[in-house]
Amino acid sequence: MSRFFIVLGIIYLIGAFYGFQAFRTLVKNPYLQIVYGIVFIAVLANVYLQFSHFDRSHGMTHKMGFAVGLFLAFMALGFSAGIFMLIEDVVRVFTWIFGKVFQSGEAASSGLPSRRRFMSQIAIGVAAVPFLSLLYGMYKGKYDYQVLKHTLEFDDLPDAFDGYTITQISDIHSGSFDDKEKVAYAVDLINKQESDVILFTGDLVNNVASEMHTWKDTFSKLNAKDGVYSVLGNHDYGDYADWPSEEAKKANLVELKQIQKDMGFNLLLNESRFLEKEGQRLALVGVENWGEGGFKKAGDLEKAIKNIDKNDFKILMSHDPSHWQYQVVDHPYHYHLTLSGHTHGMQFGVEIPGWLKWSPVKYRYKYWAGVYEKAGQFINVNRGLGFIGYPGRVGIWPEVTVIKLKKKSKEIV
Repeated sequence: MSRFFIVLGIIYLIGAFYGFQAFRTLVKNPYLQIVYGIVFIAVLANVYLQFSHFDRSHGMTHKMGFAVGLFLAFMALGFSAGIFMLIEDVVRVFTWIFGKVFQSGEAASSGLPSRRRFMSQIAIGVAAVPFLSLLYGMYKGKYDYQVLKHTLEFDDLPDAFDGYTITQISDIHSGSFDDKEKVAYAVDLINKQESDVILFTGDLVNNVASEMHTWKDTFSKLNAKDGVYSVLGNHDYGDYADWPSEEAKKANLVELKQIQKDMGFNLLLNESRFLEKEGQRLALVGVENWGEGGFKKAGDLEKAIKNIDKNDFKILMSHDPSHWQYQVVDHPYHYHLTLSGHTHGMQFGVEIPGWLKWSPVKYRYKYWAGVYEKAGQFINVNRGLGFIGYPGRVGIWPEVTVIKLKKKSKEIV
């Protein structure tokens, strides 16, 4: 048993214990109290069992994903309720001390049972929100596809591309999917946008190319007038799986590249293509994964742009938005639009358009979801089509992005 799991298990049990204080106050039936304890222990035992039999050569299974989801839901339940009970215990201690010093013992203890019950009701009510949200995210949220549309204006957009549309998808993570009908719906939804081009910004699989065997025919149906283009994400290289040899790992990457070719994807490996229309062109640049903080840095922007002109209108596909932050924005070339993914918006957060956009991942990535602009250059960070780890989404829904390019109108003086 790893030290990490021991520490995580202890934290989980502390939350379960404090949450139990609220449950016990409201539910007096001893059998239901026993059931509470058994369920929490069973969830912990199940996640331990799944990880103890974890085979890194195949990656996370659906059973493991389900175990992780339940673990997170019950941890949220225990801690959300427990924090109220901990606060109530602290208040109770100070109230008791104050009462002993300044009041009679009877006065000090008056009102405690009713206050305890009131706090327990609040604790259970509040805890039910993240608990039910995480369960909902596993049941429905992970396939609750959203189409987000943006119109971006540029002074130097070639006239022929005024109104040109791009559909961006990212982070498919095919090894996590468990519903063919829902995934087929997503592909149909993408095609219904009828964009001029479809751009996929990496992470086709979780760990190994074979994850795509089940979904190859489904994603082969993606089509657009100017084609489907793709780049690799950090998960596509097989770095998170165990391999019997370096040759086996290399063969896996070769297979993944071939799968993309078979599906009709034009995979860009530190290279560029031109999208042409009425004698004018856009430069489409695709780099391999480049990520800050220990992630693979296979992206070579200089190699990718060797065949394009500095004055070309450029669209860059780069999986990790940290690449834009650290290498692209201040590059001598001007990259009009960069498309990234990678963060998933952590698959958890709160978004109220025009009011609030928050996820814990914002403390790790400065640019984590949606459109950002700096120095006249735009980046769109797609929230991802699939999911990994926690088998669901709460508040940060799976995304299909449609971007319309517009020529900025010149003001008439």
